[in-house]
Amino acid sequence: MKKLKLEELGRISAKEYKSATKLPVVIVLDNVRSLHNVGSAFRTADAFRVDKIFLTGITGQPPHREIQKTALGATESVNWEYFKSVSELTQQLSSEGYTIIVIEQTTESLALHDFSPIDGAKYCLVFGNEVNGVSEEVIEHADLAIEIPQSGTKHSINVSVCVGIVVWEIAKKSI
Repeated sequence: MKKLKLEELGRISAKEYKSATKLPVVIVLDNVRSLHNVGSAFRTADAFRVDKIFLTGITGQPPHREIQKTALGATESVNWEYFKSVSELTQQLSSEGYTIIVIEQTTESLALHDFSPIDGAKYCLVFGNEVNGVSEEVIEHADLAIEIPQSGTKHSINVSVCVGIVVWEIAKKSI
């Protein structure tokens, strides 16, 4: 066994990425404070060919040195857009046929492993603020809440790790 060099990985270019088939998923970052978490979300989105990232509220926007530190150029490949209001954005995406899924612990959350994507469906995954989670006004109008089952003492997982787990689970079930 030997470690592969970057040129041996066979990755597509940023230009090829733009025209490649995407996972029918958009990510919404709802008031995410940490620029490192934002950059990490971009990198995960690139890895799994997520269609687009929406940054809302206080979420930082590229170009920014702290975002680039973890994104490693993914802000150039992944389409993104800023919206001030997460509520208006999710209402718009709902009207465009997206199923709005909040990644949050609620009274009606479905365990991630029990969620099965439907072929041809489009999903909007909303990830919340590091302290307060997903905004209440989005939860009220969401189609579904998903949570990652946990068995430790903490009540949550870092938002960037959460993005990776959820997107990977949906990507592997969609392939």
